[in-house]
Amino acid sequence: MVVQDVADTSVYRRKYGVPESLRSCHTAVVEGYVVEGHVPAGEIQRLLRERTKAKGLPTPGMPVGSPGMESTRSEPYSVMIFYGEGRSSVYKRYS
Repeated sequence: MVVQDVADTSVYRRKYGVPESLRSCHTAVVEGYVVEGHVPAGEIQRLLRERTKAKGLPTPGMPVGSPGMESTRSEPYSVMIFYGEGRSSVYKRYS
């Protein structure tokens, strides 16, 4: 694994085609898939097992209760999946 801190992740969001409406605070590339924001590790592992034609998994915004945003309260959020044609859908809902 190679970790590379960069000053501006927007370059990578554009390069990997993350739709503006699905962007968040962190961007990673894992085995060719884009992981955007606070995506639970289990969903990344599922994506790597399934090997879909998707471009990646974003969790838009910074939802309270998502990994790294733990709190005494949490809000419902969705991990999305997006494809090259700009199409996206819910991959997993958390409540």
